[in-house]
Amino acid sequence: MSHVGVGPRAVMRAVAFLTTGVLAVPALAGCTSEDPAGKPLAEQDVAAAARARISDGGTLRWAVDSVPDTLNAFQSDADATTTRVAQAVLPSMYRMDETGSPVRNPDYLESAEVVDTEPKQVVVYKLNQQAVWSDGREIGAADFAAQWRALSGKDSAYWTARNAGYDRIEKVERGANDLEVKVTFSRPYADWKALFTPLYPKDVTGTPDAFNDGARRALKVSAGPFAVKKVDTKGDQVVLTGNPRWWGEPAKLDEIVLRAVPRDERVSELVAGKLDLAEIDPETADEVTLAAGPRDPATGTPLMGPGGTPAAGPQGRSAAEALRSWAIANGSDEEAAEEEVLAREERGEAEAKARRRQQALSGFELRKSLEPAYTQLALNGAEGPLADERVRRAVARALDREELAEAVLKPLGLPAEPVGSHLALSGQPAYADGSGALGEQNAKEARALLADAGWVPGGPVKKKDGEEAAGAEKDENKDEDKKDEEKSEGGDDGTYIVGEDDKNKDDKNKDGKNDDGGNDDAGDAKDGADRESGEKHSSGKNTAQGGAPGAYAPKGTAAPAGAAAAPLAKDGKELTLRFVLPSGPGSGTLRTVADRITDMLKEIGIGTRITKVPDESYFKDHIAAGEYDLALYSWPASAFPATDARPIYAKPVPAADGSLNVAQNYTRVGTDQVDQLFDRALATLDQKESRDLLRKADSRIWAAAGSVPLYQRPQLTAARKNLANAGAFGFGTPVYEDMGFLKKGAQGSRPTAPASPSPSS
Repeated sequence: MSHVGVGPRAVMRAVAFLTTGVLAVPALAGCTSEDPAGKPLAEQDVAAAARARISDGGTLRWAVDSVPDTLNAFQSDADATTTRVAQAVLPSMYRMDETGSPVRNPDYLESAEVVDTEPKQVVVYKLNQQAVWSDGREIGAADFAAQWRALSGKDSAYWTARNAGYDRIEKVERGANDLEVKVTFSRPYADWKALFTPLYPKDVTGTPDAFNDGARRALKVSAGPFAVKKVDTKGDQVVLTGNPRWWGEPAKLDEIVLRAVPRDERVSELVAGKLDLAEIDPETADEVTLAAGPRDPATGTPLMGPGGTPAAGPQGRSAAEALRSWAIANGSDEEAAEEEVLAREERGEAEAKARRRQQALSGFELRKSLEPAYTQLALNGAEGPLADERVRRAVARALDREELAEAVLKPLGLPAEPVGSHLALSGQPAYADGSGALGEQNAKEARALLADAGWVPGGPVKKKDGEEAAGAEKDENKDEDKKDEEKSEGGDDGTYIVGEDDKNKDDKNKDGKNDDGGNDDAGDAKDGADRESGEKHSSGKNTAQGGAPGAYAPKGTAAPAGAAAAPLAKDGKELTLRFVLPSGPGSGTLRTVADRITDMLKEIGIGTRITKVPDESYFKDHIAAGEYDLALYSWPASAFPATDARPIYAKPVPAADGSLNVAQNYTRVGTDQVDQLFDRALATLDQKESRDLLRKADSRIWAAAGSVPLYQRPQLTAARKNLANAGAFGFGTPVYEDMGFLKKGAQGSRPTAPASPSPSS
């Protein structure tokens, strides 16, 4: 499960305390001659091909997470599939390019520009004269006006998720002719290009009843290259078919079938020939890559394994093992021979099944890029130790973000650079690395921050019956608490073993389990997982550097830098933070990252208690409810951060009922100054000024340490080899009419392998 707000712009983001003294914000990179926005770290990987090389016709079967509860992208229960349908069947004034920037969509819009700023901002849209709804009616001002009234927030009868931007419009009217729409704003709005995408027909937005219920399971009128044929909840699929009134380049495909398939079942569905395109998790990507590699023409078996290692024999058995098996099966011990013969038959069946599976997958390839979203560590500042900004900053400065990014992305062959902004990603116009406002990783300074906050190494720790360590959930099992305390105190005789300097980075305790008592998600020594890089080696050995194991030093010898520090305590309570994680099959990467973060926090004396919860309750019952100290989840990048990021970082305010209105600021950390910077960025029509204000806001968000961006999420898609213009889209909006299957002998172009990032100085 990804745990990223992936709904449409209209709702995706409708999903820090001030330090004493003056906040010193480093000079922005924008003051130099080099553009701090940089370039996207990874290209699209969609097997791009010209339309002339693509066959006409065919059906694309595309895996999605769910059949949407609504086709209205502006309702609160809209999801990623709602967005995908809207992109294919509805008008969009702007779409995203490969850098995540909005670009005019010429199929609908000939031009759009701000024609007045005084006394009020006025934008004039000139529509494509061929643009019509599927019922034959021209797209025009009436549709724009109906959508504005529905989303303005003035009529509570409309069940809308958000009103951002539309609440700044004063009026919408016809321009000089039927093809012009004139929009006048009551207040300046920098992100005006975010509006009217998608655009619904007035039949959907004209009345509250139509808006609330009319577009949940059907869209009778549309205006894209495709139209909604049916939403089949029993069959778990949405069927899109070509729109006969489409005026643009005709769709190459006859149909697109969006099938709801759980992520852990997608590779099996690919093997069964029931899917053509499916986003998959890192845990299953190796299987697709291996099957797609070069094969022995005689046997059909892969010649090379993942990472270029020689492929193993059947079921990974060596020649020596095969010889031993033959000897037992033909030996004098009849009982052993019979058992071995049966075992060989079972292995033969398993090998044949594996070969059939690999053969079926050989028609697919892995297309990979970086998703327009990033994973962060969230620190709940509402109460407990993390309510103190010094403790939050100490946690943040204990993290080696580069190591965490490499652990996730390097094994996948993707650029492994930590994210430097809360508000944009590398390549987007608003991006600049603002992490200098927090400071680089520094365990010594992190410990100093904790000491300043009153957290003392060692103790004493006084616990009454039923009392929990600071920051921990109060209803944890007492036996588990005891085990956690023993682990945090070391549980040994005080002897330090040379060569085990990075024992705390090995992701395991002496019993072979993680700190939460569960099995290590990354595997153990026999699976060849390199704990430092996350890479696997055919030797099965850990290649991490270290001293000679087994060389002992006497008690009292100081541990080297990087070893776990003594646990901290204050007012008789240990500093232990509750780290909440999802437990589902697609969450292995998050758990691996959490293990490494746990080890990094140990080095400064902070303990963690990992709690794994069901995927379905992770966000609603824990993140949104504030029932956590530390958590990992993702936010999507937006082309309009002044609008979309504000609810995430706005200072929580008391509600009328006495509760705290946090909007989407699930860390409960915010400042008036950050709010003011967002407001100013939203109100200026000078793009450079708006970007500079957003970068200043980001620096202050870093300094408050309510959340720590870690890495851009990998985007891994298994695609049929002859499928063109589809796959890992990166920042770009899919062009649905160009998707299709290549003509015989044609090939799509793939990006070159990304260069490995150079080590930082």
